[in-house]
Amino acid sequence: MSSFADNAAERPHGRAQRHGGSAIVGSVSTSYDAIVIGLGGIGSAAAYRLAQRGARVLGLEQFELGHDRGASQDESRIIRLSYHRREYVELAKDAFAAWHEVEAASGDRILTITGGLDLAPPDAPEAIEDYAAAMTAAGVAFEWLDTAAIARRWPQWRLDDGTRGLLQEAAGIADPSVGNPAHQRLAREHGAELLERVKVTGIREEAAGELTVETADGRRFETGAVVLATDAWTNDLLGPLGHALPLRVTREQVTWFDATDRAAFEPDRFPIWIWLGEPSFYGFPAHRGRGPKVGQDIGGRETTADGRSFEPDPDGLARVAGFLEQHLPTALGPTRTKTCLYTLTPDRDFVLDCVPGMPGLVVALGAAHGYKFAALFGRILADLALGDRRAKTPGEGLFSCDRPILRAASTANLVADR
Repeated sequence: MSSFADNAAERPHGRAQRHGGSAIVGSVSTSYDAIVIGLGGIGSAAAYRLAQRGARVLGLEQFELGHDRGASQDESRIIRLSYHRREYVELAKDAFAAWHEVEAASGDRILTITGGLDLAPPDAPEAIEDYAAAMTAAGVAFEWLDTAAIARRWPQWRLDDGTRGLLQEAAGIADPSVGNPAHQRLAREHGAELLERVKVTGIREEAAGELTVETADGRRFETGAVVLATDAWTNDLLGPLGHALPLRVTREQVTWFDATDRAAFEPDRFPIWIWLGEPSFYGFPAHRGRGPKVGQDIGGRETTADGRSFEPDPDGLARVAGFLEQHLPTALGPTRTKTCLYTLTPDRDFVLDCVPGMPGLVVALGAAHGYKFAALFGRILADLALGDRRAKTPGEGLFSCDRPILRAASTANLVADR
């Protein structure tokens, strides 16, 4: 993509590769070309892409594979080309291609195309025109719809006059319950060793280009590259290294509903959608035998990775139900609510970068909207970890570890702590 710039630093590959690719087993450690910490959506993709390159890969997950304590285990996530910035639209185009590669390699169907509808009420705080401009700049086709046109096409909606919509046909559902196991299976088929219930307690830099990963059970693993994909637990490992990021973790939830006319919400009749009002909501058609799913974006309370509750928030559910009562009245009737974590950067942009001064340590954060890009992130992270000049992320440091807003927020936190 011409809008993306190479930013991977040249450096040696992992220790095992420099010793002919064989394992080095001594009194304290075993060596790998790359170690991935955290095997959710992004980490599993990174493990696959690294192993696909021929690297000797170890993946470590502190819980069981497929656990629901974090952010990426579910049955439906939005995937779309509609974004407020051209960089994201271009990235999303490549993400679709990367998911199709994974589908072809695994034989699994991960994506379900439904079309996507962005809805802006008259008082929307976010400019829907920015979405249209970004897609136009990236050569993505879309259609403007007024209130009457939306009602004709989807009579399920009850919208106030002046509500405008953007319809983009290449949007739909990415299914983590299929995509995550597919990435893990492909990683293992390419030789990766994936271990569950192994908690990493520390990362140490022994020498230039040499990292040691320590686990709670006393094991140590040596490598030249670590991909840290631990989301809400990221600062548990970055903090002791002096590189904590200014992150805010919130406990969010989504709810499935039992529509009075279930057929009207099937994927071939109803799109994924995003409500650009305040508060902002998003939703899905019926999928995998469950009715339509709806959630509020950033509607939850601040929490911690280990201190969060799994109990549904009745106030959050009431806000979602109130929105449906007003705008999608035939989708009422909650059947199940599931909690998850958002790990938010101050600007909600991703982090895909090597830690400053530690080029062997690569950090990945999806900022609570990264799953749709996971298949592509895996490839980018493999490039960064292996020092490959093909690594491509948006230019001007959009996803860098030390971009100004992260530095400023980190400095403010240090001052406040004092």
